[in-house]
Amino acid sequence: MNDDIERVLYSQTDIADACARLGKQLSGDYEGKVPVVLSVLSGAVFFTTDVMRQMNTYTQLDFIDVSSYHGGTKSSGEVQLVTDISRDVSGRDVLIIEDIVDTGRTLKFIIDLLKDRHAKSVKVCTLLDKPTGRVLEAKADYVGFVVPNEFVVGYGLDYKGEYRNLPYVGVLKPKIYMDK
Repeated sequence: MNDDIERVLYSQTDIADACARLGKQLSGDYEGKVPVVLSVLSGAVFFTTDVMRQMNTYTQLDFIDVSSYHGGTKSSGEVQLVTDISRDVSGRDVLIIEDIVDTGRTLKFIIDLLKDRHAKSVKVCTLLDKPTGRVLEAKADYVGFVVPNEFVVGYGLDYKGEYRNLPYVGVLKPKIYMDK
């Protein structure tokens, strides 16, 4: 797998430092509250657990699975709800944890869903923000790193379900996804 990576953008140490920074900030911002932490499957699982372990506040964890990439390198433009959240968010503070905010479609879909369900507040924490990829207005409140407009994998991010288990975030060599 490592041979498929053009270059490492963020090392394990970089990611751990970002998780500690974000966890500390979230602890302060959610002091005295019990937010529903909504991890976006499957990409955000690693980031969610690492950030939550750095938070010194009560939380409740839930999951949602939505997809617009369907295994490819570009968004299809259509967001599908694959797995819905299991708890009622009406009147609750919700913190969405994402792996990457790219086109904004997925994030807007989830935010709209939570607002329709009368969440008290909705904030977004993302490992990676790719503002050059935006098609819809979408803003993360907490950002680990701003990433260049390249196809990245690792630490939860995948290509066709692979590379999620890399302990870093790297740029996938174009020949890997161009040949398939």
